[in-house]
Amino acid sequence: MVYTIYHKTEFDYEGMVTFSHNIARLKPKNTHFQKLLNFSMQIEPLAYEENDFIDIFGNTNTHILIREAHQSLSLIGQSTVEIFSDKLEQHNALVRENSVSYAKAKEILSGFSHDDTSVKLFMPESEFIPKASKRIQDYALESFYETRDMFEAASELMSRIYHDFKFVSGFSDVMTPIEDIFDAKQGVCQDFTQFAIAALRSIGLPARYMSGYIETIPKEGEEKLFGVDASHAWFALYIPSAGWVGFDPTNNVIPTHQHILLGSGRDYNDIAPLKGVVLSSGKSKLSIRVDVRKEPYL
Repeated sequence: MVYTIYHKTEFDYEGMVTFSHNIARLKPKNTHFQKLLNFSMQIEPLAYEENDFIDIFGNTNTHILIREAHQSLSLIGQSTVEIFSDKLEQHNALVRENSVSYAKAKEILSGFSHDDTSVKLFMPESEFIPKASKRIQDYALESFYETRDMFEAASELMSRIYHDFKFVSGFSDVMTPIEDIFDAKQGVCQDFTQFAIAALRSIGLPARYMSGYIETIPKEGEEKLFGVDASHAWFALYIPSAGWVGFDPTNNVIPTHQHILLGSGRDYNDIAPLKGVVLSSGKSKLSIRVDVRKEPYL
């Protein structure tokens, strides 16, 4: 499957900005399961300097320096990505076949296997996902008991979050504490994802934040409007001796053909589409517009 993605991020500032440094992450990853066919980015006002670098998680970061005075900043990333859903389905099937028990996973992760060293980066607390409370740990342990298969347990945890939490936009933002999300049992995809990661890390398991897009399909008989999509988030769990596998608690599905990966990290902060520092006064307003289209396969 081939998708085209349009992602516009725009800041409107109350006061004039005379200088700004920004990091943009709008270029999708190349992986075994997807291929970036083309990518372009438009920046207004024009950047004085623009440089790309790859971070520790394999994400493309674009450093942008703007010296021209401006009252708005707009970045438009346009991508074409091919998804190899058959490869991802085969991978997921192999992970499921080679999955181990929760007790076995903890035993393996407590050692120093070369194959598992890199995943330990995704076990401790991170900036947006601090150490979870015992009640969140207990929530996770309802699915992860000692003899339980890891793949089955993660699938159940995903399903429980889907049924226990309500999707409510506007209730939270990226800074809303995990404990508040758990209390309210509501939020959006990034909240459900970071809650799941907090729960998994609280019981000693590596979990990472997956950021990207998902194809949305309009109701029968209706035409899809441009720009009505949104960025999306889901989590991936590492199962020792098997590998990483993704879970989408917002939709209660294991990602295959509809999920396009932008990048991944420990939490949202590692893959935020745009962040930076500006020299200005007053408040700013952020607006995001996303469109995902399936293209005829060539």
